[in-house]
Amino acid sequence: MHTSLVAALDIGGTKIAGALVDLSGTLLVRAQRPTPAREGGDTVMRAVEAVLAELTASPLWAGVMAVGIGSAGPVDASTGTVSPVNVPGWRGFPLVARVSRKVGGLPVELVGDGVAMTAAEHWQGAARGYDNALCMVVSTGVGGGLVLNGALHTGPTGNAGHIGHISVDLDGDLCPCGARGCVERIASGPNIARRALEGGWVPGPDGDTSAAAVAAAARAGNPVAAASFERAAQALAAGIAATATLVEIDIAVIGGGVAGAGEVLFAPLRRALRDYATLSFVQRLTVAPALTGTDAGLVGAAAAATLAGHGGRPTVFSGRS
Repeated sequence: MHTSLVAALDIGGTKIAGALVDLSGTLLVRAQRPTPAREGGDTVMRAVEAVLAELTASPLWAGVMAVGIGSAGPVDASTGTVSPVNVPGWRGFPLVARVSRKVGGLPVELVGDGVAMTAAEHWQGAARGYDNALCMVVSTGVGGGLVLNGALHTGPTGNAGHIGHISVDLDGDLCPCGARGCVERIASGPNIARRALEGGWVPGPDGDTSAAAVAAAARAGNPVAAASFERAAQALAAGIAATATLVEIDIAVIGGGVAGAGEVLFAPLRRALRDYATLSFVQRLTVAPALTGTDAGLVGAAAAATLAGHGGRPTVFSGRS
């Protein structure tokens, strides 16, 4: 019987995933529901509760000592509330309190999904061994987190590193967050697909209009699809370069569904980064795909809960063996 487990939740605009995770980062039990992102807040919470119900029904639940939540942001770790840009029904939603009631008062630690992914990548992934890193989730939204001087840097509310809402186009499209020209408004999966469709890209016979379908078309030589990924890469490069200039990171790690496009994204990203990261102290910046895959949010949420302590800020598992 496992006696030292963490329950982890990964909440995004597309899916709500849950797992029971041991202290080596192995996921032992999984559950998942689609996110009813356009529904009211209580409807979204019922999907979270359905995931929790599957986890608590496991015989392994008796070994759970804490719950970690990685949520699309912004989050406010100081109040336990979330206001995800891509889940409009949740504004100042008391997620920690609601989850705590469902898990019998176990300690609950909340971090942004980008921070969770950062914890996972620094522990087991591409940022392992780096003391200063930016890790990004590029998916339905764009989130991020920072490792500075070897420790997870969350900021007072848990949102430090939220690169998706850095403006890289001052006169750009209005973002749901209220600003204009945000990285997310240009580089997220739905916006890559939107721009390709507006440019005249025609999906295949299956009618798939996802960013993955745009990537496949770009790989096959479709110029409109390729141009949409070029634009996304440019926005990401501008945001990464700005972050590197501000805090001197050594590596930018990119995960999430859009990163699955591979060189369709990474080749133009590396080219664009040369145009933006021009100062001597950022020119050696490395860009790499994430290694922890679709489990990054769950592994990272578990890491944050395990290391948070009683009321302390999450640190990160050692990046070195």
